[in-house]
Amino acid sequence: MENAQFERIRSDIAENDIVLYMKGTPIFPQDGYSAVVAEVLRGLDVSYYSVDVLEDKALYQAVKEFTNWPNVPQLYVRGEFVGGSDAIKELNASGELRALLEKHGLLNA
Repeated sequence: MENAQFERIRSDIAENDIVLYMKGTPIFPQDGYSAVVAEVLRGLDVSYYSVDVLEDKALYQAVKEFTNWPNVPQLYVRGEFVGGSDAIKELNASGELRALLEKHGLLNA
């Protein structure tokens, strides 16, 4: 499915240091998985660009196909796919997510 949606995703992750494709918004997540990732990022006090995939059905499908990852939310850091809800919880618990963000200079001082 090489299309305009893939170009939008490439653009989003190229233009923003941290991108979260989620259901809903960080303030009003529409599922528990998206809420978990938004809460982890809030706890790390990082700025990020979020995209509500529920607003665009084609984008929702394209995000999953782009990474060959079956679920949303999906988190990208500096253009790299980091993972979904379970992976983000584990990386946060182990300190690896904080280390990744520090390595890229993305933690707010």
